[in-house]
Amino acid sequence: TYLEETLRLEGRGDYMSSVACRSCGQGTPDHRCRSCMDGGELICQLCVVAAHAKLPFHVIEYWTGTMFERKALKDLGMRIQLGHWHDKNHVCPVPQPAANDDFVILDVHGVHEVGLDYCGCGRGGHPTVQLLRAQLWPATTTSPKTAATFAVLRQYHLLSFESKCSALEFYQSLARQTDNLGSKRRKQSKRDRYQGFLRMTREWRHVRMLKRAGRGHDPKGLSNTKPGECALLCPACPQPGRNLPPNWENAPKDKQFLEGLFLAIDANFRLKRKDVSTEEKDPGLGNGWAFFGDVAAYMNHVKRNWNQRQERSHCVAHDAVDKPDREARGTASSGIGAVDCARHNMKRPLAVGDLQLGERYINMDYMFFRSIGHSPLLRFFVSYDIACQWHINLWNRLSAYHDPVLTIDGTEKTFIFLVPKFHLPAHIEACNLKYSFNLTPDVGQTDGEAPERGWANANPLARSTKEMGPGSRRDTLDDHFNDWNHKKIIALGATLRRKVEAAVPEMVTSREALQDIEESLGAEAVEEWTGMARLWEADESAPNPFETQRKDKHVAQVRWELAEEAAAREAAGVEEVGAVRGDMHITELIGMGLQLEDQQRILAFDVASTGLHPTDGQRRAMVERSSKLRRKIFAWIDVQAKFFPGLENVREREDRERAQASTAEATPGIPVSEIKLWLPSSVTGGAEEVRREVPVNATAYHHEYRLRVGQAEEALHEVRRLLLVRTHVYKLKDTHARGVRANSRSQDKIAALNGQVQRAADQYRAARVALVALGGVLKRSEWERSLKVLAVDDVRGLPAAKFHDPERKNKKRKRTKKAKQNRDRAASWIWVTQGEQYNPADGAAMNEGTVWSSVRIDWARVRARAHRWREEVDLLEAEMARVTRFLEWRAQWWRSLVGHRASLTAAQSEGEMVFALRQAAIQTQLAQGFAEDWQKLPALIEAGRAGELGEDVAHARNSMELDGSDEETSDDEEEAPISTLPQREIKSTYVDEILAM
Repeated sequence: TYLEETLRLEGRGDYMSSVACRSCGQGTPDHRCRSCMDGGELICQLCVVAAHAKLPFHVIEYWTGTMFERKALKDLGMRIQLGHWHDKNHVCPVPQPAANDDFVILDVHGVHEVGLDYCGCGRGGHPTVQLLRAQLWPATTTSPKTAATFAVLRQYHLLSFESKCSALEFYQSLARQTDNLGSKRRKQSKRDRYQGFLRMTREWRHVRMLKRAGRGHDPKGLSNTKPGECALLCPACPQPGRNLPPNWENAPKDKQFLEGLFLAIDANFRLKRKDVSTEEKDPGLGNGWAFFGDVAAYMNHVKRNWNQRQERSHCVAHDAVDKPDREARGTASSGIGAVDCARHNMKRPLAVGDLQLGERYINMDYMFFRSIGHSPLLRFFVSYDIACQWHINLWNRLSAYHDPVLTIDGTEKTFIFLVPKFHLPAHIEACNLKYSFNLTPDVGQTDGEAPERGWANANPLARSTKEMGPGSRRDTLDDHFNDWNHKKIIALGATLRRKVEAAVPEMVTSREALQDIEESLGAEAVEEWTGMARLWEADESAPNPFETQRKDKHVAQVRWELAEEAAAREAAGVEEVGAVRGDMHITELIGMGLQLEDQQRILAFDVASTGLHPTDGQRRAMVERSSKLRRKIFAWIDVQAKFFPGLENVREREDRERAQASTAEATPGIPVSEIKLWLPSSVTGGAEEVRREVPVNATAYHHEYRLRVGQAEEALHEVRRLLLVRTHVYKLKDTHARGVRANSRSQDKIAALNGQVQRAADQYRAARVALVALGGVLKRSEWERSLKVLAVDDVRGLPAAKFHDPERKNKKRKRTKKAKQNRDRAASWIWVTQGEQYNPADGAAMNEGTVWSSVRIDWARVRARAHRWREEVDLLEAEMARVTRFLEWRAQWWRSLVGHRASLTAAQSEGEMVFALRQAAIQTQLAQGFAEDWQKLPALIEAGRAGELGEDVAHARNSMELDGSDEETSDDEEEAPISTLPQREIKSTYVDEILAM
């Protein structure tokens, strides 16, 4: 039916039998409008022209007798008269046709050739003004031959924000609406108005930006526009004089972080620009009025400091530090850098700049200091993926720049430098402790990754902006960054509400987790560690509670130490005879043997885990893994034979015995996990015959001994870590899991954790068996103090509380007798060591001994998590208050602009007043809408702080799915302060005329 009906519309339909125009009753009914909703009514030529006097951009079709053909209204005799809209008949006594009567108007329906007449009697004013008052945007200011309707400019403006389509793509879609075959365009190249469309869209954006920034209300004109004034500001960030409470600078020290500014720095190498055009040919239209700063000042800074040497990284090899001069062949800009608002993901004014040859300090420094300018704020939290290196000489570089623009007011400012959460794991361990958002006080749940989210929105622009001139590109990016901020602003109500609803239950849960672990430790330990944590938070040079004071050496570190020692001996020419065979050192052989042993253990565990009825895929995977591991082991055995030739006889004897035993077996052979590797510990622990056939020197025993100690300590650490995770999962299950599905997921997680615990425990036991054998040979027993026999009953989590908060105790469910006995049982030896000297820096004394530093670290991390969620709730509460105050301030600011320009006509003055009052109403409307969104949040926050969350709220977090997006769309583009692109030397009459509408 759909297909049939669409085909029916190709013909005359219900009007096949019409012989006279139904409108006038006389003319031939051979014209119809494809844009009007009139059922395809056929009327005569005169009537169709009269009916479209105010609809000049509709698509008209003419019936030839066999088909419909498109006809321009101009060809049908229609003229568009400008300047006389207020007259009843819209007639000018002295009409003046456009130059050569060749005028093209771009509209949402396509590209239209029109007959256009200006007013020649003087009442209409300048032709440009006549066009603007008809809501037509001229492509030039002198003798225009092209214009675009406001509707098509608005449509492209919004479409470019949402789809990132280029002006060329949009223009081609308009041209194809008019002529999808391209025949007219081939015949009449004069119809191509693409270049004019580029100018018009750029001017449109610019004027919209000026209009939304209130620049049309300034009696001093556009030249009085201040740097960054046209950029939309983040209402939630602290802005003195706009959204901070009185005497904010005198807030208590523990509350000062609430008025701190969170910044995030990053570079984007997708948004590069080819080396086309120049600043002279394509200057910025509103240079320095939004996000890009003044280009001349920025480039002067870059040129003056171009030869400044950039220090090499002392962390991992960061390309941004060690290789700042990225390949930029054929580009004028290798990308852009930016400073964003880290908590609300908005671009900051004057905080974006081009990069010439990668991510150099001189570029990023300028953007950073230009962004904070002369801010009177006292605390700054700065996130940068190379902050660990970038900030080291930051202040020295600042003093060397000698640039009055790059200054900081006041000396009582605090800067905290951090690395974004996603980037931090790639840094060295010291950076993971010093620059972690999770461990640093006063940052809440900020992650520092805001720029990455913004780049994801902007990156699709790269395919068009890379071909632009410098000014066009900056204008386009300014426009899109302003729109990004706009969408973030109108979404703040829902965004902050979701964050509070997520943060309050997390605050309660993490606080209870901290209380639980502290109850299991004892007051004395908690008091000591809390003091240690507070001291470190006040002075980072103090002992770090997150860093172990006892340095357990894991296998990787021991292997590195052995390799270093071997290299030193070889360099000195004192290496023991027989320590090297070919290109393999004995330490490498033993280390590889331990790896193969672990792989055997893991494979055996995984095979057992598949159960009695594995799938075909599981069987295939296990066979492939077994074959691969078998090949590795055999290759290793070939090398091992060079170090221990006697093992060949031992293995041959094993093979004969196995062959005899396998004659009665259905499947002869030996599983790869049971192949004996005969490491030195196996030799010394084997039969006397083996020890006699395979002589092993003390050095080999010593090497394996050190590796086994590291292996045991690493495995024990993993057991403890997994037990703590399992305890947390149990608590989450008891607290949040509701229903069969949630409980099943929790049980699956617990089962997986139990398997991992078992595997780590087996690894520890195997390492300890080897240590028993090696310790006997080497006469070493000191390891037994900390690496004890691990019984099945020893593999358990920390015991329950040793002391209780009476109020919390009354709230807890009654425990069974067995649960109480488990609670009162002493901690397993894996959590304590015996006979070690007590050191307050390592932890406090307990009845069972000294709690290992790993337990202190776990406690410190649980404490940090609880504090971060508490801070997050505090920050969100402060941000909601700031948003409300900012919107109130902004509304008052718009109202204050009314009546500033005295030289305007009455119509222009009314337009300015209406626009200002409407913008003020928008700000008020936003504030009221946000207040409705947030009306239940104060009670939720207070309940969370008091620990009195209802069960429905407490469980809400478990089912809540945050989509990571804080954007909401606006149905009415006019109802929100969207920016537009800057235009250089554009006449103020454009702004005046738009405001008068």
